[in-house]
Amino acid sequence: MGRAFEYRKDRKMKRWANMARVFTKIGREIAIAVKEGGGDPNYNSRLRLAVQNAKTANMPKANVENAIKKALSKDAEDYDEVVYEGYAPHGIAVVVETATNNNNRTVANVRHVFSKYGGSLGTSGSVEFMFNRKAVFKIKANELDPEELELELIDYGLDELKREEDMLVLYTNFSDYGTLQKALEERNLEVENAELLRIPTHAKALNDEQVEDVIKLVEKLEEDEDVINVFHNMDEE
Repeated sequence: MGRAFEYRKDRKMKRWANMARVFTKIGREIAIAVKEGGGDPNYNSRLRLAVQNAKTANMPKANVENAIKKALSKDAEDYDEVVYEGYAPHGIAVVVETATNNNNRTVANVRHVFSKYGGSLGTSGSVEFMFNRKAVFKIKANELDPEELELELIDYGLDELKREEDMLVLYTNFSDYGTLQKALEERNLEVENAELLRIPTHAKALNDEQVEDVIKLVEKLEEDEDVINVFHNMDEE
């Protein structure tokens, strides 16, 4: 199926390989969520999402609780969400989500990676329009009727429901993720995984050699501890 497929399959494992770095990134996600909506997951849907991601990454419960307490303390570091946009080699659009306490450091690092690996850092709005921002929830299919569930959840912001092996994958607009998350909880449907994604409106196919060029840039960006997510419009099928 080509190098792009193998990259997609292996990417998560590589990303989670260094647990210390993963926990640092999740800690920043928690800090931003707490800053945005407080420290009680029951009333902060974004914090619930961050806690779910921590669970998926096998982050110890004590670490999660400490991250929330730290974010609520007077000495909490102030992280800003900053999004960078640019192009990888071969015209592939890239969006980089960061959580940083030093904008100068982060932009310098991001610019360096783009430049070193054949890309170019763009201006705000230069490629973001090529992506739709979605929340994606995965739940176990079990004995659920997908069509019935889809009808139930349309009024709670559900855009699309797909089946992937033994999982149901639910998509909603970024602005509706809290509403759909609550609807799933009310139905006692346990979320196995939840993500906020930027899904390209059009994917660009490359040959295997070109794919390698893009992968090098994306993986170097993901190694930076300020970088939370990297999205692109390279065809991964």
